[in-house]
Amino acid sequence: MTIQDAMHKRRMSMYRLAKESEVPYATLNDIVNGRTRLEKCSAETIYRLSRSLDVSMEDLIAPYLLKRPSFENFKSTVCHRVKSMGDIAFIVDTLDRQDIRNYYEKKWYPESLYLLAMLDYLSRENDLPICNEYDDLRQCKLEKPVYPAGVRAISAAMKNDTAMKRAAETAIPEFARFNIIENEVRNVV
Repeated sequence: MTIQDAMHKRRMSMYRLAKESEVPYATLNDIVNGRTRLEKCSAETIYRLSRSLDVSMEDLIAPYLLKRPSFENFKSTVCHRVKSMGDIAFIVDTLDRQDIRNYYEKKWYPESLYLLAMLDYLSRENDLPICNEYDDLRQCKLEKPVYPAGVRAISAAMKNDTAMKRAAETAIPEFARFNIIENEVRNVV
């Protein structure tokens, strides 16, 4: 939970948080606006903010320590998890962990929608009903298509978009629905 999320949840302004936490307004303003990194602040500052926001220090600082992997690495990790766990175990694990909703709430939309697409694809492949817990997210779509790195590289080398058009035409429907162009999720090494 970011500081902004915690402030919003408690309906607290920056001014009020600065007063209650005794963290100078200028310091808090710099943290909230990204000019100062929270993970570089003193333990005392983090403690004061977490106490005033009624969240643990760990919960307050965790989003600032989490590094977002490249989308290509994320996709590869997901495909390897499917391969190593098997379809059903992957579906159960993904639903239990609630990663789809967690990524969406972090505004990691490609990751969230990729996982949801994988869930829907595996459900179709195994004749399982679709989990309706994410029906609201099924209405979402990335603004621009996301192509695999290999397809982008071929298009750049050929200096045309033929490879991208071909990939879009043959994309797995569950992924294409979200503007994610994915043709192969099974053959990972």
